[in-house]
Amino acid sequence: MKSLLGTIVVENIGGGGSSLGAAAVARARPDGYTLLLGGTIPYINEVLLKSRPLYDPIKDLDPISCIVVSALVIAINPSVPAQTLQELITYAKANPGKLSYGHNGVGATNYLTGELFRSLAGNLEIVPVPYRGSGPVIADLISGHVSMGVVGVTGQVLEFHRSGKLRVLAVTSPTRLAGEPDLPTATEAGLPGFISTGSSGLLAPAGTPRPIIDQIAQATHRALAEPAYQQMLIEAGLEPTPDSSPEKFRRMLTDDIALWTPIVTALGVKID
Repeated sequence: MKSLLGTIVVENIGGGGSSLGAAAVARARPDGYTLLLGGTIPYINEVLLKSRPLYDPIKDLDPISCIVVSALVIAINPSVPAQTLQELITYAKANPGKLSYGHNGVGATNYLTGELFRSLAGNLEIVPVPYRGSGPVIADLISGHVSMGVVGVTGQVLEFHRSGKLRVLAVTSPTRLAGEPDLPTATEAGLPGFISTGSSGLLAPAGTPRPIIDQIAQATHRALAEPAYQQMLIEAGLEPTPDSSPEKFRRMLTDDIALWTPIVTALGVKID
């Protein structure tokens, strides 16, 4: 969007499951010069997973526009004798405690999705192993240090699947990926209700004037209207959302909270 808005500086602020970066934006001046590229994760973390939240995403952040919706995959090391999700479930039941799964840390949507999988599949005894990000999870999954990984869909993950370095058994989206239509959804693979997606888009500090919100939203729409950019997102396993708006994005994030509330409550997860 540089050609539409001018100079854009990207500052990566890691830590706290996206909370530190989101908190920095929530506390910034509402003048349109500081934005957050985020969505589901910083909302879920602060609303549901913390007893001492750093900010209130509902009150402190104004959604501008969703850019993409992403899903996760259930992937295994090729040494695991399973070609389908149902075969993995059968193997896990026959070998309780033998399998392990890597995730991005307790509280991350990867972890919550892994626990949802274990629950829906009959409380499988698969050992969760936390990591400091998807990169280490994928590296250890390929090397066989963990049997299974719950990781976000990326072009790299899809390429590792195609080359046989890991085996993706299912995606957690409600429909098949446009960029990899041969992969079944978890529902198609025999696990109804196993849907987990996350949205990513732009948000501003609460109180940002509506004309500024609309200007940035318009720039987002124009960027997403570029066929080459849409294709790049699709090839990375992402689903572009070119028809988003501040109101639609807010509803998406509210729906995310409603989806995960009973799951987080049942798991009793807190990350502080």
